Amino acid sequence: MSELDEARWSVLSERGCEAAHLSYAAAAQLVAQLTREPVFGLCIITDEAATRLNGTPSTPAQKPGKRRAPRRKKSKQ
Repeated sequence: MSELDEARWSVLSERGCEAAHLSYAAAAQLVAQLTREPVFGLCIITDEAATRLNGTPSTPAQKPGKRRAPRRKKSKQ
């Protein structure tokens, strides 16, 4: 088994760790998706390196799909 097929890759952006524990192909697919949104500062690194950067264990991969919009502030009436 190649390291690229192992679930040991993380995707980082300027916002932080987008996903972790991905195969390299899944990470590359996520980078392509986030590039279209647009999200900047994207890179693929190992989970081990992501842990060193964040200082905390990386979060498991989330299924790509619908992202929740930020909550809107309630207007005063």
